Amino acid sequence: MSLLPPIPATRTLGASDIAISPIAWGMWRLAEKDRSVAEAAQLVHAALDAGITLLDTADIYGFDGSKGFGDAETLLGEVLAAEPGLRGRIVLASKGGIVPPLPYDQSAEYLSSAIDASLRRMQVETIDLYQIHRPDILAHPQEVAKVLDNAVAAGKIRALGVSNFTMPQIEALQHFLGNKLVATQPEISPLRIACIENGELDQAMRLNLTPLAWSPLGGGQLLAPESGRDKAVAAELDRVAEDQGVSRSVAAYGWLMAHPAGIVPIIGSQNPARIAEGMNALNMRWTRQNWYAVFVAARGERLP
Repeated sequence: MSLLPPIPATRTLGASDIAISPIAWGMWRLAEKDRSVAEAAQLVHAALDAGITLLDTADIYGFDGSKGFGDAETLLGEVLAAEPGLRGRIVLASKGGIVPPLPYDQSAEYLSSAIDASLRRMQVETIDLYQIHRPDILAHPQEVAKVLDNAVAAGKIRALGVSNFTMPQIEALQHFLGNKLVATQPEISPLRIACIENGELDQAMRLNLTPLAWSPLGGGQLLAPESGRDKAVAAELDRVAEDQGVSRSVAAYGWLMAHPAGIVPIIGSQNPARIAEGMNALNMRWTRQNWYAVFVAARGERLP
């Protein structure tokens, strides 16, 4: 059986000159459990030591419904301030545009202030990848584009992306941007395959957007499947995982990474060993038969 192409050791963010690891680490839970700067630094080092260079956070990470807005960025900033040499090893990604309880605000005034606030919290001069976290229906894409282009011109941002945007919303923002988008961040996992069938990944390939997959394990549901469909997906992943000597989690990452769009899974674990384990997915090789077996199980019905 013929094998799909091997997973590359590095990828490039869209048409930018920013090289990234084929897996990212996400910090949405970094500020939980009153984590100390030293403990947070241990996690950052675990990612970097494993070869993960793309670190993804957001200004809303740490918010618990009443307080904590900006806490993850602030904690990361303290880590970077304590070890200035780390910054040069990291491709730093963050997101903004959510303002609880509005919920979204990408007006020129707010978005400009949000970018500056993220820079201050993380104690950096530039964010490598800044993403609009969720689309503000009340913001004209031309207004949003102007703020983002100005931030790039000012050296505050190197590259631009979006998260949770629909395909028409991506097209609209892209139309008005001088500095074109390089990334899109939807939810993708072996349990959440809508992007594969509804055209989102096809659009990403057409526009040269790197897809960053949040919740690649289905919010943990893939590790403890309950429904018949979810158990069937887990069984197909387990079959391949056992054959290649990896865990189900690693197989799930590898399955996503085998897609020609160049999907970059964002590992959400805050466990150093689990973070490092994810890079084992680079050594996986998929046949079309095995890849489609997972896909068919996820669809819950045969392909036409």
